[in-house]
Amino acid sequence: MIQRIKACLNGGRPFPASPAELAAEAVAAVAAGAEALHVHPRDAAGKESLAAADIGAALIAIREAVPGVRVGVSTGLWISGGDVRRRAGLIAGWRELPDFASVNAGEEGFADLVRLLASQGVGVEAGVWRPEEAGAVLRQPLERVLIEVIDTPAAAAVPAADAILARLDEVGYRGERLLHGEEDACWPLIEHAGRLGLPTRVGLEDTLTLPGGAPAEGNAALVTHALRLWGG
Repeated sequence: MIQRIKACLNGGRPFPASPAELAAEAVAAVAAGAEALHVHPRDAAGKESLAAADIGAALIAIREAVPGVRVGVSTGLWISGGDVRRRAGLIAGWRELPDFASVNAGEEGFADLVRLLASQGVGVEAGVWRPEEAGAVLRQPLERVLIEVIDTPAAAAVPAADAILARLDEVGYRGERLLHGEEDACWPLIEHAGRLGLPTRVGLEDTLTLPGGAPAEGNAALVTHALRLWGG
């Protein structure tokens, strides 16, 4: 299980994309202290993909590069063009399975996809972006909930995260939580996660800059700075 930090290597960014690039960034991020990895595999054209061949190629390359490190993937509905049935069909066809997969609670087909992944032996991280989504995670076979603060300025990041955390408490969710934010919300929430003793994540998916605003050279630099900030 993740103790402190997961590295999100690419997301929607154009790099790293290929299995070899993902593997190289995985090695660097793990050497810097990342304890798990989250990736968005690509097809030959560089487009995010849920196809079995693309998922498998990325996972095999990363696992050969950093054996024993848990690797997860995104199942964002946009990857299948918003087609719920197509997404489920692609995931049902996976041959090389990730250790975990993220499923956004606010997306159509959430509960069915959670059950499908669980039936395959894949751990599920439920992404909760808004307080009103908290109730969807109850009675689901989840590994953890991701509190994800998206499209939020730095000054509003902590209140937004606290509102989701409070709602999870109110609805009775008692499982593991991971807290992170994207872009301007990234660094304030890494620091906040450290204060709360919650695991967090960082990587090129979430931000391209270091805490002071300088460009990050790669995932390893982001992990290094995040661990310093998280540990205070």
